[in-house]
Amino acid sequence: MLDRYAGLAVLIQDPDLAGDQKRYRETMKEYARLAEVAALHEGLEKLRGELADAKLLFQGEADAEMKELAKAEIEDIEAKKAAAEEKLKGLLIPRDPLDEKNIIMEIRAGTGGEEAALFASDLYRMYARFAETRGWKFEIMSLNETELGGFKEIVFSITGDNVYENLRYESGVHRVQRVPATEASGRIHTSAVTVAVLPEADETEIDIKPEDLRIDVMRAGGPGGQCVNTTDSAVRITHLSTGISVHCQDEKSQIKNRAKAMRILRARLFEAEEARAAAERSEARKSQVGSGDRSERIRTYNFPQNRLTDHRINLTLYSLDHVMEGEVGELFDALKLSAREDLLRQTASG
Repeated sequence: MLDRYAGLAVLIQDPDLAGDQKRYRETMKEYARLAEVAALHEGLEKLRGELADAKLLFQGEADAEMKELAKAEIEDIEAKKAAAEEKLKGLLIPRDPLDEKNIIMEIRAGTGGEEAALFASDLYRMYARFAETRGWKFEIMSLNETELGGFKEIVFSITGDNVYENLRYESGVHRVQRVPATEASGRIHTSAVTVAVLPEADETEIDIKPEDLRIDVMRAGGPGGQCVNTTDSAVRITHLSTGISVHCQDEKSQIKNRAKAMRILRARLFEAEEARAAAERSEARKSQVGSGDRSERIRTYNFPQNRLTDHRINLTLYSLDHVMEGEVGELFDALKLSAREDLLRQTASG
């Protein structure tokens, strides 16, 4: 990796590189990532030198007080060295090329009726607020809203730096336990919402043949059957060979709805292909979204106890009120760390 870093340091000085913007961006991203590795390696080598000097001083020192100071310095350097080595191990894990991709996220109300729909809207706001803190951009692509302001389904895109890396572990069933606003007796209800996180594919990554598509246009409808407009602007695109169907109606323009539907379809096809390839490479296939039943869950949000539990990594946080405001960095970092540790174990076992 250090050799590659040295080679890139020469390459980025080449004026011809700037002429190819895509190659330039990819090269600069790789250079920045390897620069972190190089800096950490350099710091680690420095710590190793300091440790060797401190040990020599400890061995050759006769004064008891100075010997104790040297011992304390050795312990301090060893702690810094161990931390640097652990961080370097993480950087040496092969990076998933999908991590840098933008995403299309789908949130759907599962078991629980109106309460599930209201929680789906709460989850959307949580992700939107987190995206704002990271400087990411998000765009609603499809929305089916209930009369009380909940979402039966919402599909939206998020674009920015390393979006998929941070949100990839959100796919699954999210269970909520709370007293619904519509509940007069104060009983706690349990509902479920499904989330799917799809890495967004470039047009060149997924080849969709026009003859493999059926495109239907219709008038867009709103809650309770109310028409959003009176033109045939809503679009449904069905991929005939897979049966995947996408419906978009939020734009007044049929052309814009069609473009959004194609983006969603491309992402779903890309995700399906990635899942198939991953299954061939390894028996450990990533979990699917599931049916939305209460028993299938990756996470539980217990509002009466202000508690969030992620069942995959046995993490419990008693700060649900902050989490729902978009303060999910601690949770996402724990999920990434767990995945990194799993990769390290797999690498160590061959």
